[in-house]
Amino acid sequence: MEQRGQSKGHFFSAGYMPVSSLICCALILSLLQWVSGAKENLPQCVEMDYYFEYTECDTTGSRWRVAIPHTQGMCTGLPDPVSGTDCTFSCNAGEFLEMSGQQCTQCAAGTYSLGSGIRFDEWYDIPAGFTSRATYLTSGPAGEEALTCNSSTWVPQGSHLESNRDECPVSLIYAVHLKKPGSVSFEYQYADNNIFFEFFIQNDQCQEMDQTPDQKWINVTNSGEWRNHTVDLKSGTNILYWRTTGVSLGAKIIKPVLLKNIQIEGVAYTSECFQCRQGTFSKTLGSSSCELCPRDTYSGKGASSCTQCNKETHFSSEGAMECKEKPACSEKDYFQIHTPCDSEGKTQIIYKWIEPKICMENVTGAVVLPPSKKRERCPPCNPGFYNNGTANCSPCPTGTYSNGGKVCEKCPAGTEPTLGYEFKWWNTLPTNMKTSCFNVGNSKCDSVNGWEVAGDHIRSGAGGSDNDYLTLNLHIPGFKLPTSVAGTTGSEFGHITFVFETICTADCEFYFMVDVNRTSNNVVESWEGSKKKQSYTHTMTKNASVSYTWAFQRTNQAQDVRQYVNDIVKIYSITVTNAQNGVASSCHACALVSQDPGSSCVPCPVGHYIHKDTNHCRECPADTYLSGHQEACLPCGPGSRSNKEHSLCFSDCTFSHAAQNRSMTYDFSQLGPGGSIMSGPSFTSKGTKYFHFFNISLCGHEGVRAAVCNDNVTELSSKNLLRESSEFMNNVETFVCMSTIIPSDGRGFRTAVSSQSTSLADIFLGATVENALSGISVSPELFAKTSKGLPDVNFFYRSPQTTSSCENGRNAVITLRCNPQKNTRGDLSVPSKCPAGTCDGCTFYFLWESVSACPQCTEADYHKIEGVCKGGIQDTQYVWNEPRLCTRGVSLPVKRSSPCQAIELWLKLGAGTGAFTAVLLISLSCYFWKKNKKLEYKYSRLVMSANKECELPAADSCAIMEGEDNEEEVVYSNKPSLLGKLKSIASKGNGESCESVPLKPRPERWVLS
Repeated sequence: MEQRGQSKGHFFSAGYMPVSSLICCALILSLLQWVSGAKENLPQCVEMDYYFEYTECDTTGSRWRVAIPHTQGMCTGLPDPVSGTDCTFSCNAGEFLEMSGQQCTQCAAGTYSLGSGIRFDEWYDIPAGFTSRATYLTSGPAGEEALTCNSSTWVPQGSHLESNRDECPVSLIYAVHLKKPGSVSFEYQYADNNIFFEFFIQNDQCQEMDQTPDQKWINVTNSGEWRNHTVDLKSGTNILYWRTTGVSLGAKIIKPVLLKNIQIEGVAYTSECFQCRQGTFSKTLGSSSCELCPRDTYSGKGASSCTQCNKETHFSSEGAMECKEKPACSEKDYFQIHTPCDSEGKTQIIYKWIEPKICMENVTGAVVLPPSKKRERCPPCNPGFYNNGTANCSPCPTGTYSNGGKVCEKCPAGTEPTLGYEFKWWNTLPTNMKTSCFNVGNSKCDSVNGWEVAGDHIRSGAGGSDNDYLTLNLHIPGFKLPTSVAGTTGSEFGHITFVFETICTADCEFYFMVDVNRTSNNVVESWEGSKKKQSYTHTMTKNASVSYTWAFQRTNQAQDVRQYVNDIVKIYSITVTNAQNGVASSCHACALVSQDPGSSCVPCPVGHYIHKDTNHCRECPADTYLSGHQEACLPCGPGSRSNKEHSLCFSDCTFSHAAQNRSMTYDFSQLGPGGSIMSGPSFTSKGTKYFHFFNISLCGHEGVRAAVCNDNVTELSSKNLLRESSEFMNNVETFVCMSTIIPSDGRGFRTAVSSQSTSLADIFLGATVENALSGISVSPELFAKTSKGLPDVNFFYRSPQTTSSCENGRNAVITLRCNPQKNTRGDLSVPSKCPAGTCDGCTFYFLWESVSACPQCTEADYHKIEGVCKGGIQDTQYVWNEPRLCTRGVSLPVKRSSPCQAIELWLKLGAGTGAFTAVLLISLSCYFWKKNKKLEYKYSRLVMSANKECELPAADSCAIMEGEDNEEEVVYSNKPSLLGKLKSIASKGNGESCESVPLKPRPERWVLS
């Protein structure tokens, strides 16, 4: 739009001369002109030669109206200055201030006025006064050069502005001077939380004005939704900033922010009306806005009516500035539908032109509609419905069920209907579902069905253009648990499962969104490009009214054509459990008061299950939890126990383990309140610095998930994030959660930014010293093992919420390691091989080293040391075994003193003398024994030299000659040999009375007995 009055004092922008300077110059030039005109006889000025403007307001709030010539020196006789209106004076909407009479006048047809405001609604280029300024990124972690952002800017798209699609921070800046307090409002689309979108205001001293967080940080919108944002402005200079900063942590393409219809109130007056932009018109006097031209019409600038296109050969969309020629019809201009079942229970596929029809059939190269296909039997009703011989399917009455192919039947005794919805046949759109179409540029596509039923699936429709959002919505008023479990306090009230497939050639994207209690649609999961047939499940953890929305966009590039009409998404089935006002396809067992026929179902008490044989309620055993519809109690995992309601298992911060004939007991209560760790920094492909913030709730709290992460902007430290989390939006409460933190210096933010909060652990599986549990394993090589000999204790968690990259959900393993060198709270760390805590994006690992992770001390962890006896007293001290690998538990016994008896000096001397005498006697005994043996040897020689008659030879000498003891070897034996015993017996038998020993002529070895 033209910015009327920028040079007339309504407001000023960067680079414009202040109004007071212009007026001062005009007065001086007028004086010079008057002087020169007197000499040169210039013509008298008329109204076409000048315009009026006000001077700056003085301290009393007064001003003057002066005449300023369009061209200096062309005429003489300008009107004299006169007193102007009050500085705060302004006209009503639809009027402008006619300066010659200083009266408010209605705008003519084809124009409009806001009275005391200005509006920017035409964006074929960036209007004068606006500046798009990019910020250069800082250097990366290795000191490489900063990424240049010269090409990053806000891009005009005709009806709106589009932000840049990269990570560079880009600001749209506009400065305005208000005569009185006013406001600024604008419409926006902000559907991608990978972008941070902020709006803030500065004064002429570049000081940021006070704003609440909800005024500064813009809320995310639904896909295709335009939302309005309004902020109050103070009088004086206001510099407005719209800034976007992309943070792409993966390969996902950033969806830009869209901006339009910027309106500023508080300008003191409007000296003329604004012309309606192209494609709009105003047909009455005093209009405050312009209307869009209807479809198949167009208009130029300042139109009071729209011109009709030639409908035979041309067409136009709503709000068009020109008509376009219709091309020849092609396969992209029609689609197929399944007709509703007729009275004979049959349907057929027919083909229809996409409306509005923008092609011609009767030209060369045009295609014609294919003929309709043969009529076929309608598919059966969906489970829980019946047709009763009619063409339409109706829900089964309360208390009955049907598989869709037969009439509804009552549930057998001891059972109740399983309520919910199961849509797998798509002949007509269910009554609790609706479809719609939203266009990015706000061109109408409401007349186009966003989705079309197709027998065994429902598929996306053609839409008005390729960047339309085609939406399908299912509303569930609430959830109703089965009667038998109505009193439980479980965390699951129901879930939705759908099977889908996408077929794309462009950058299509498929969204699944959830709106709880009609607050706002939040994107739960999205898929880009072609995806094979797969299922997705989302669990509801609260009983509330909920709307499920599926949205499909063929491309997010701004274009108003149907180039990718064959890119589609198919949904084959949608199943919702425990839906309030739902229908039943089957029945399940329930608890009965008695076995009497017709006995009604009753709710089981908390913590009870239904016995399958008696259908009576029985209390679950200890450390078990209820599964399904209270039909079984499953055991809790190792190291866990159940709560009172038997709805979940949790760790009470105690753990026991037996190994090497020793029983170890752990108490992790010091770690129970939780811990946090900030990993990083990491950098995106374009240099944005970010951290991963993990918040952990290890144990205790009766199973309450006490770890909190949030999506918001905050100046708080990570320590305060835990304590004051209730003030934030989009909280994630779980056992382990993760947020992406962008520091204030990462992108020039004045505050830290927290976003993309994700739950990593919703269910506690158990604690064990083993390295695997329930299909989750932790490799010992992830963390360097210590040699202290104590096993690590692993806590296993799971989050069943599936994603496109984690089909089985996410997992978390917290390894507790005894480290006496750490304090009570200890230190958390992530694997060095996986600095983000995960190597595959689905399983996260943490090491928590602390003295609190050591087992409790027992008597085996210390030993005693006894001192010497001094003065009849002996001290006994107790010391811990080193290294000490225990904490708390038993205390170290105090030092103990006990009486003892000391030995006197004379007793010590006596004992010493006795010991010496004993040694001396032993030595003498050994000496004489040896001498005696030598004499025995000599005697044996004499005996052996005797004759057989036992005569002994005369002894020459009893002495042993020198050297004789070295001639022969004598071996003594205390036992006679077997041969000797035999000879002795033989001798006795012959009557011999003496023992003869044969002698040999040469020396031999003898064995003496």
